Amino acid sequence: MTLRLRAPIVERMSEHVRRAYPEEGCGVLLGREAGGSREVEEAIVFENQCEDSRQNRYLISPEQFLAAEKGARARRLDVIGIFHSHPDHPARPSSYDLEHAWPYYSYVIVSVEEGRIGEIRCWRLADDRSALEAEPLEIRSETDTLAMDGEDR
Repeated sequence: MTLRLRAPIVERMSEHVRRAYPEEGCGVLLGREAGGSREVEEAIVFENQCEDSRQNRYLISPEQFLAAEKGARARRLDVIGIFHSHPDHPARPSSYDLEHAWPYYSYVIVSVEEGRIGEIRCWRLADDRSALEAEPLEIRSETDTLAMDGEDR
């Protein structure tokens, strides 16, 4: 499965995690799944609700997640992923990320190095829950999006 993000969505996520630095920033991704890929339509940013260790932990509260699900449903979308940042660390899942991962969702991790956006990678929980495995990530320019919107789906 490939996760597709448009450049303006990447910029929204990036701006949020830059502002959160040196703490982790987080949010959810709304979109649709079709034909072996997931198309992100919107990134909803949230304040990190973790009460301690915010520099290497994030928490999306149940109330935040429920509000995102309701908003997605109203727009005929689904919550298809979760994003968060790794301040001054690689965009690879930590053991904490693995312990708290849920099946189905795509997990986008944005590395923020000294306040600047680094690598952006996507992960998905293995069926046996033993690891978060790399998931293909495609970042599309606005031009790509316009061309795609004109195609029949």
